[in-house]
Amino acid sequence: MTFVQVDDVRLHVRTDGDPARPCIVLSNSLGTDLSMWDPQAAVLARDYHVVRYDTRGHGLSERGTAPVTLERLGRDVVGLLDALEIQRAHFCGISMGGMIGQWLGIHAPQRLGKLVLANTAARIGTVEGWTSRADLVRRAGMADVADGAAARWFTPAFRARSPGLVDAMLVRLREQDPQGYAACCDALAQADLRAGIAAIRCPTLVIAGRADPVTTVADARVLAETIADAALAEVDASHISNIEADHPFSEHLRRFLAA
Repeated sequence: MTFVQVDDVRLHVRTDGDPARPCIVLSNSLGTDLSMWDPQAAVLARDYHVVRYDTRGHGLSERGTAPVTLERLGRDVVGLLDALEIQRAHFCGISMGGMIGQWLGIHAPQRLGKLVLANTAARIGTVEGWTSRADLVRRAGMADVADGAAARWFTPAFRARSPGLVDAMLVRLREQDPQGYAACCDALAQADLRAGIAAIRCPTLVIAGRADPVTTVADARVLAETIADAALAEVDASHISNIEADHPFSEHLRRFLAA
């Protein structure tokens, strides 16, 4: 295991591939950890230096004591790159990780090569919805959230086809630190980038799951139409599309980075 100190937290980091090659950073979704990127890391490590990290409050990363905001999550990535002495990297984030990517595209474009925004939106959910979820997990832990996650994350067909994989994801969700999860819910409650995404200028690919009920294809189209020259790719999956449609997702990612 590798840990990197970034401001007030130690972030859990894994690297694969040759550090001399171009770097790509992979950023996880709410309630997951860096292991969600196993399928993509296996493909990308042949040609890239792959850096994965657990978002603060997730997996083995510390949550810190300061309030969590989207800016704080974005600055964690900048601090991680600084600590690893990486001046510029491609970035791929899914869901919450995709919002972090948008923040970086707006506020730290000089640190980015290409940007991939998967199953995300400039605004996800509502203040009331995120505040309610944060209150729930602080009061009762992760059980209730985990009970409903499979239906949000994966299609019925995938759940029937890959029950072991789905169960493993739910186990990791149940094991998340409720306080860290709630702090990121607080960040998402306030995160609204709709007025800023037109400023993103780095080459951008938006990936959407056709069956995603959380961040829809319509949300993806708004990103792709607002960000200059962004491309849109759709895959047959729900919200965690990099796992449900791992091969098409990885191929879209690989082709975009290589172009």
